[in-house]
Amino acid sequence: MSTAEISSTLSGGAMPLDSNSIKTAPKALLHDHLDGGLRPQTVLELADQCGYDDLPATDGAALGEWFRNAADSGSLERYLETFAHTVAVMQTPEGLSRVAQECAEDLADDSVVYAEVRFAPEQHLERGLSLDEVVEHVLAGFRAGESAAQVKGKRIRVGCLLTAMRHAARSREIAELAVRFRDRGVVGFDIAGAEAGFPPSRHLAAFEYMRAANAHFTIHAGEAFGLPSIQEAVAFCGTDRLGHGVRITDDITVAPDGTTSLGLLAAYVRDTRMPLELCPSSNVQTGAVDSLQKHPFDLLARLRFRVTVNTDNRLMSDTSMSREMHKLVATFGYGWTDLERFTINAMKSAFIPFDERLEIIDDIVKPGYAVLIG
Repeated sequence: MSTAEISSTLSGGAMPLDSNSIKTAPKALLHDHLDGGLRPQTVLELADQCGYDDLPATDGAALGEWFRNAADSGSLERYLETFAHTVAVMQTPEGLSRVAQECAEDLADDSVVYAEVRFAPEQHLERGLSLDEVVEHVLAGFRAGESAAQVKGKRIRVGCLLTAMRHAARSREIAELAVRFRDRGVVGFDIAGAEAGFPPSRHLAAFEYMRAANAHFTIHAGEAFGLPSIQEAVAFCGTDRLGHGVRITDDITVAPDGTTSLGLLAAYVRDTRMPLELCPSSNVQTGAVDSLQKHPFDLLARLRFRVTVNTDNRLMSDTSMSREMHKLVATFGYGWTDLERFTINAMKSAFIPFDERLEIIDDIVKPGYAVLIG
């Protein structure tokens, strides 16, 4: 912090809202994929260690650029193809724990104080690990990352979401795995993958199991597919949150004079305060929206939906929470109080006990923004 910034803060003025100051703001992240956030150099090193030789580049900078360009297809299906390379190097205990540890450290360096990071255990069995072993190694990596961040004076808590692939048939098994590990760092369950042709109701048995166990879950819905996906996730499956949910705007009408009217589904989502795990940069890459300027984040925020800011895949989108927030500020003119509201929205929606959510809000988020707001 510069002398001028310190003087401004001490005199009651707000910190300048730029990329440097945004990086210091406490953040909460609900939608981040472990296999979508690797460091490019780590991908190279793990590939060398496990004998994977299909990478499209041989140095970190070029590989990072390849991932970003390959993901900029405008198609969710093609976007998902980039994960073949990251998943391939996450098949060993060493690979899984290293990726998880670096994930926690990278998020902490970006002032993320609470994160829920998701991954699909069923995709990491090629080298003979069991589902339980996969989860154990990832959780150990998260704990190591939290400890390493603490040594550097950074505080972060990482919860894990176990994801089932919607095109496969192991969702009930993964739901049981999530419940089995819920006292060891797994905070919830999810389904992910291509939406078209694989509706949430296909995995109804898994969601019924989670509800019967009083366990939390979110569902990828309303990203590439429209309202039917959201309707099923909400009405049939009983989801706690909507992963993306950006297509809820298909049920919102904006008149020429700017007035809005909500359909029954959109009104229900808003009335029940169902969290939307919005991922602006990723939504542009996959073609869910045409551009950041046309992203409905601002419309949903103004209508007081419970919007949250998320990264989705930090490697593929070449992004971070600070970059996502800065883009929203630059695009929609948000101030510190807006960023604080989005952060508190996320913490209110976290899959950890109420008192623990409240502690992070009251002891970290609000004091941190009080300094920035001035």
